[in-house]
Amino acid sequence: MEINLAVLIDGDNIPSAYVKEMMEEIAKYGNPTIKRIYGDWTNPKLSKWKNLLLENAITPIQQYAYTTGKNATDSAMIIDAMDILYSNKVNGFCIVSSDSDFTRLATRLREAGMHVIGIGEKKTPSPFIVACDKFIYIEILKDQSEESSLESSDSRSRKKTSVDKITSKQIKLIASTISALADDDGWAFLGDVGSLLQKKQPNFDSRNYGYQKLTPLIKSIKNFEIDQREGSKGRSKLIYVRNR
Repeated sequence: MEINLAVLIDGDNIPSAYVKEMMEEIAKYGNPTIKRIYGDWTNPKLSKWKNLLLENAITPIQQYAYTTGKNATDSAMIIDAMDILYSNKVNGFCIVSSDSDFTRLATRLREAGMHVIGIGEKKTPSPFIVACDKFIYIEILKDQSEESSLESSDSRSRKKTSVDKITSKQIKLIASTISALADDDGWAFLGDVGSLLQKKQPNFDSRNYGYQKLTPLIKSIKNFEIDQREGSKGRSKLIYVRNR
């Protein structure tokens, strides 16, 4: 079943430079049937967004700042999200913001059975990240786009550098996830491992460590062993992993 998504963007909080990569990423998870961005469009700071809105069919929602120091955009997004929820027109939301004020909104939408994707900068507070089903750092989308234009040798060099960011804590998370799913011989289907990792840590993404997919990331870590098996009825090979 195709997921229809409502994409709600905090224009005061997200740089316009990421919009192309962001919309391409969102399309991987569903059909963005509603696309809205919130902000005070009389503010010159949002001027860079204006041409991009037409190119990406995003509807701007005007929200004046009524009081200094208060973010009226947050309230407008939350009210719209609840209206959309009760309209039954979508079965998922994408909240684009680095603001922890949307933590309760994400929680409430998930309670209603919605699939919630968060997109924000790496400065995003942890409570909002863990309130989502999946959270994507917007910086890796830009890095991914720039990396695709590099020569393969340079790209491999960058990946080798990025993988050093993996900590023992994250390796233990992968190892415990494999153990939880393993059969009697210790093997676990990598697709199931990836799904459970996402549930445990919504911002877990192999691209954070310089790898486009989970398989090459796992291969790069000496703690794990990979096994490729023939799929049934001519399907592509199935990847299994176990702890060494």
